[in-house]
Amino acid sequence: MSGARHRRKGNRIEREVVDRCKTLGVHAERYPLSGASRFRGRDHDIDLYLLGRDDAPIVCEVKGRKGGAGFATIGRWLGEYDALFLRRDHADPLVVLPWRVWARIIEKVRR
Repeated sequence: MSGARHRRKGNRIEREVVDRCKTLGVHAERYPLSGASRFRGRDHDIDLYLLGRDDAPIVCEVKGRKGGAGFATIGRWLGEYDALFLRRDHADPLVVLPWRVWARIIEKVRR
C-alpha cells in the first residue's frame, strides 16, 4: 500500500474512533497531523477528554491492520473476557478492553 493510502486508512480509523467516543458522550479530537509531525512536541493520534475539555486529555494511539496481523494472539488471549492485562518484565501492565467494556465504563463515568 502506498504512503498516501496508509495515511487515508489511518485517518479513517482515527475519525471512526473519535466518532464512536463522541457517541458515548466523550469529547475526542484527532490530534493535528497525527503521526505526521511532532505538533507541540507530540505525535499521537487522538486526545480524549473524559472529564470535560478543561481537564488534561488522555493521549491515545490508534492502530489498524487489515487482517489483524499482530492482533491475533491478543484477540485469542482476550477471548470473551472483559479485559486482558499484559505485562513485560520491569514495565507497567497494559490493559486491553473490547469496545463493549470500554463503553460500559464510560457510561458509568459520565453519570
